[in-house]
Amino acid sequence: MANPQRHVLDGYKVLDFTQIVAGPTCTLMLAEMGAEVIKLELAPAGDPARGGTVLINGRSGYFVQHNRGKKGLCIDVKTPDGLAIAKDLVRKVDVVVENFSPGTIGRLGLGYETVKELNPRAIMCSISAFGQSGPLAHEPGFDYLGAAYAGIVSMGGEPEGAPYVIMSAIGDVSTGAHAMGAICAALLYRERTGLGQHLDISLLDTYFHYHEAAVETYSLSKGAISPTRSGLHSWYAVPAGLFKAKDRYIIIIAPLDHQFAGLCRAMNRPEMATDPRFKLNADRLKNLKELIAAVEGWLQSMPSDEASMATLKEYRVPHAPVLSVAEAVQHPHLRQRGTVRTVHDRILGDFQVPGFALRFSDFPERLELHAPMLGEHNGQVLGWLGYDADRVRELEKKGILRSGPA
Repeated sequence: MANPQRHVLDGYKVLDFTQIVAGPTCTLMLAEMGAEVIKLELAPAGDPARGGTVLINGRSGYFVQHNRGKKGLCIDVKTPDGLAIAKDLVRKVDVVVENFSPGTIGRLGLGYETVKELNPRAIMCSISAFGQSGPLAHEPGFDYLGAAYAGIVSMGGEPEGAPYVIMSAIGDVSTGAHAMGAICAALLYRERTGLGQHLDISLLDTYFHYHEAAVETYSLSKGAISPTRSGLHSWYAVPAGLFKAKDRYIIIIAPLDHQFAGLCRAMNRPEMATDPRFKLNADRLKNLKELIAAVEGWLQSMPSDEASMATLKEYRVPHAPVLSVAEAVQHPHLRQRGTVRTVHDRILGDFQVPGFALRFSDFPERLELHAPMLGEHNGQVLGWLGYDADRVRELEKKGILRSGPA
């Protein structure tokens, strides 16, 4: 029997004020799970993401990737009529998501107190760089700034060199995913209590959570151990890092004693597992340079990197080649699971984007989602609110509603 629902969030409605990456990631994930997402863009130009990075006939792949599955509405909310439309939508949705600087949504006339008054059952999620409160709250913020304040940037790079920033929106995307999880939990709470609430999700809070060992180590050692960047290898687990092989870098992570013993057997040097210099993790940490030289010497003596990885696999040593983006999108595992997904856009045609990471047994098929043109669904959304065609045309003439290919 066919499932009557499109997906797990079928029937929920989301009003989306978000822009760029963090907020749109959250609402894209909700759309991927079947929620009806109305992307309200501010007139006249809408989401700044429409301007980058690869433009084909004025269409941005960046925008399309992050905004598939959303209905497009473009309004001048600084006008009384535009604000009235937004408030009408708030009355009818389950979730409101915004990622403006703290205080901006309130100045627009749509802060949480207003949302709560209009719709006590609504979940409002505010996504920001540094949170809605605190000394940094009103500072302008981006992904890498949150990583810097969280101590994450300090952990990458050579010990005596400059810290490194990973050139990928890890914080933005993760913050969006955290916001999605919080929204789903708040909806579950509302099902039990009938009550909406305000969620404060920040990039900095999300990034700080990535310290799997550094913070507790610093705290419990009372500052005697102050974790910082340690180059290509872990500062506390050995071996765990990047090793130069014959043609490429390979990551090997084998700090547990049985894993290290497997690595020694793979290198045909089983005696290393009981060598006092390498027997325990603490010993290996003290003699890291010698260990790196031994592992890289073996890797570079092998006929090929494929042969090295085949031997590591034989002895069940955790490892992976460092793939480029071009190599990753062609990897058969990522292809087979839909981790790399081909989507279609009416202007851009077929192209590849990261797939949806959440898997549901009752909904094995991915939804086909399309990104809106600017204000593409103005009439449809306002019709849902009870506005007739004449009223919509009048709002368009006044410039309160905007549409176009921007």
